[in-house]
Amino acid sequence: MSADSGSPMQRRDFLKLSGAVTALSLTPRAFAGPSQRMSIVVDAGEPCAPVDPVRWAASQLRRAVIAKGVICEIVGSPEQAVGSAFSVLVAGPTSTMARDFPQASEVLSSPEALRLTPGRLMGAPAIWVSASGTRGFVYGLLELAERVQFNPDLAAGLHLAAALEEKPANEVRSVSRLFCSEVEDKPWYDDKDFWRAYLDVLAASRFNRFNFTFGLGYDFPRGVTGDYFHFPYPYLVEVPGYDVRVVRLTNEAGEQNLPPFSAEEREKNLQMLRFIASETSARGLQFQLGIWTQAYQWTDSPRAHHQIEGLTAENHAAYSRDALAMILKACPQIQGLTLRVHGESGVPEGSYPFWKTLFEAISSCGRKIEIDMHAKGVNQTMIDMATETGMPVKLGAKYSAEHESLGYNQADIRELEIPQPDRMESGVFSVSNGARRFTRYGYADFLQQGSRYQLLFRLWPGTQRHLLSGDPEMAAAFGRTSNFCGAAGLDIMEPLTFKGREGSGMPGGRCAYADASLNPKGGDWEKFEYFYRVWGRCLYNPDADPETWRRYLKSSFGSGSSSVESALANASRVLPLVTSAHLASASNHAFWPEIYDNMPIVLGSERSPYSDTPTPKCFGTVSPLDPQLFSTIVEHAGDLLAGRPNPKYSPIEVAQWLEDYTTASTQALTNARLQASSHTSPEFRRIEEDVLIQNGLGRFFAAKLRSGVLFEIYSKTGNAEAGKLALAYYKQAREAWAAMATRANSVYRADITYGDIPMRRGNWTDRLPGIDTDITAMQNKLLAPPASPVSGQTVTLATKAATGRPNRPSLRCAHTPPESFHPGQPLSLSLKTGSEHDTVTAVHLYYRHVNQGERWLTMEMVRNHDSYGAAVPGDYTNSVYPLQYYFVLQRANAAWFYPAFNSTLSNQPYYAIATRS
Repeated sequence: MSADSGSPMQRRDFLKLSGAVTALSLTPRAFAGPSQRMSIVVDAGEPCAPVDPVRWAASQLRRAVIAKGVICEIVGSPEQAVGSAFSVLVAGPTSTMARDFPQASEVLSSPEALRLTPGRLMGAPAIWVSASGTRGFVYGLLELAERVQFNPDLAAGLHLAAALEEKPANEVRSVSRLFCSEVEDKPWYDDKDFWRAYLDVLAASRFNRFNFTFGLGYDFPRGVTGDYFHFPYPYLVEVPGYDVRVVRLTNEAGEQNLPPFSAEEREKNLQMLRFIASETSARGLQFQLGIWTQAYQWTDSPRAHHQIEGLTAENHAAYSRDALAMILKACPQIQGLTLRVHGESGVPEGSYPFWKTLFEAISSCGRKIEIDMHAKGVNQTMIDMATETGMPVKLGAKYSAEHESLGYNQADIRELEIPQPDRMESGVFSVSNGARRFTRYGYADFLQQGSRYQLLFRLWPGTQRHLLSGDPEMAAAFGRTSNFCGAAGLDIMEPLTFKGREGSGMPGGRCAYADASLNPKGGDWEKFEYFYRVWGRCLYNPDADPETWRRYLKSSFGSGSSSVESALANASRVLPLVTSAHLASASNHAFWPEIYDNMPIVLGSERSPYSDTPTPKCFGTVSPLDPQLFSTIVEHAGDLLAGRPNPKYSPIEVAQWLEDYTTASTQALTNARLQASSHTSPEFRRIEEDVLIQNGLGRFFAAKLRSGVLFEIYSKTGNAEAGKLALAYYKQAREAWAAMATRANSVYRADITYGDIPMRRGNWTDRLPGIDTDITAMQNKLLAPPASPVSGQTVTLATKAATGRPNRPSLRCAHTPPESFHPGQPLSLSLKTGSEHDTVTAVHLYYRHVNQGERWLTMEMVRNHDSYGAAVPGDYTNSVYPLQYYFVLQRANAAWFYPAFNSTLSNQPYYAIATRS
């Protein structure tokens, strides 16, 4: 999707030209007259057209046109448009109103598909908006509205040289917003203007679902302080037959004797929820309500802000059922529920009667309600219980643990997630930390043929939570892989999720700017508007025309928009790459790479801040998120010293990528400052400062990874040069962090709060002492080298490799993936190695069921002239799972993958076959 990636036809498979119709299109002088008007004709006979979302979208287009100084009316027939300089016809593909437009040869069959066709209506230029459903009409009208809004010339904005057709790549394109802090979140919860503007952007970005979430303020009902809406039912409804009360005890400031929680406050909360659901539905989005906590009692919580009275173990399930039933009745726009059903919900795993009772509220509500169960710890019993309600069921699996990785589903899970006899727990987490341990951080074994549920990926906010990111290439990668092997799509837990969590909320705005001039005036979402636009459009269409987000940038930054896009895109690759290659913890509440707690390189120099990491707990042993494709520091240093070829992407390759991306981003940002229409505006400064921080993080992690490899070489060999270089790179990393932190301190508050313990709050400067402690420990280690230092060519080459630019082998290969496989029959695969085949000494096939509970298998392929062949055995293909595979090529002293990553790390580095013949 780069600017030079080819013509629109090459870029977008489903952008279709329906003929040269430029002569029918709008001329630049169409609106030259002082009384010219435009009409939006909505076909009242079209089943989808007259409904509220379509009317709302038409009003958005009308508002954009009026803002250009042109009269615009919404009418019900072409006759009412006579005399208009231009018209937009909103009508179905078979409408007789569109008889004078060029007709498409193909029917719009995909839900949410749209077609914009230029032509004439009542003798004047017009655009026909046709669609296969309500959302398609909404998207078509909003596309025209945005073209008008962001183009200074109305005629140019409405000019279409050819028909445009699009259809969604993913069934579900969702954004989740979490309430977890009374002081930070109640202001926007009660702000109707906030909701209207925020939901407008989600709809324009082509998200089709909004998930409003309660109950994720804590992992466990222990040590609770800020708890407003945590157990949401009594904050919203009074359930007849139960004397359940919210008792207000204190607040963030520790004040006592506060006004009690009143019936009026409860009713206001419910009315706001009704408003949010109604406004969501009015824009054509599905409203999903997330209730992640069912616990009503807190343990070890002397500073809790509230207490729930009137519930016991005996009436808990029935009360929750009846309260949920009241909420579903009061909010008829609720179309789905997201529920956490493992032990962190406050209900011990295996407590099936509770869930059976709660589900009665869903099965008896009188309408379709999708049940989305968080997939961690889900077993067949829970699946059966949900499907027995007769409602559609989805399992919400974490896309890449609790973080944002590169845009592909990890090839394998960390060893820590694999069930082992010594890791089996009992009690509250007997399932998710027992035999179903591998369900915690991925799609597990849920992508099975014939299942009565759909898998829905959920992108957690551990990696990118506070800083603005926006890489169209990465977003497009997620757009292509969120439907992996039949998955339904992606729910994004938006930026700032968990801000103010665990009672850490503070007044002054969720963005936590020290410089108040940087706070967005319309709400925190405005800082991330570009994020929503890029991700929403790329989830709908991974090959979307870049103009769909570039016009937004141009409106703010003028001729500097291209440089702004490049600066942010390159900076935005830093942390997802670190996450995939070096995941210190799968938990987003531990590993926060934006404000990273230093993991010591020198074992024992300080306590590891991460418990969810391999032993011995130090920087060199940290596992990648994807250990199948990336190597650890210890593993790579061992390969270098042994002269052992390893196809995995090494920490040094990762460091080089980080260096290249930050260099490109820095240059683009320099250009942007010179080119942008205003480099001192709050909009520019917000992007500039977050790009600078991410680039500083990239330089830090790049230098630290090189230092880690060099120190491992030193530790194994005692080579003085390796030790000296390790220290030099560590100091370079420290300098990058300190420089970044110094500037960031003037931008953000000293305490950026995502929790109540130090690793979840603070500022970049707070992390410097940990880095300094480890550097001092490394200096001391260098003073006492191993008794028998090792030198020689191997060590010299290893040190050179750790400090240089890696040169991964590549070979022009050809492989055509089968479109399907036949269960029970061998699956033959071949790889052509081309003219350089004589340099290849071996090719191995790696294959596995698409089941993270299994490990990869391998076999050597048989050479036949310039190609290699192998077959996955028939007894292996005879399963309920899709298949995935990749190749490893070898030659003297080298090994590499096919397929390999592209230059933006935005492709799927393996093949997958889900279709059965």
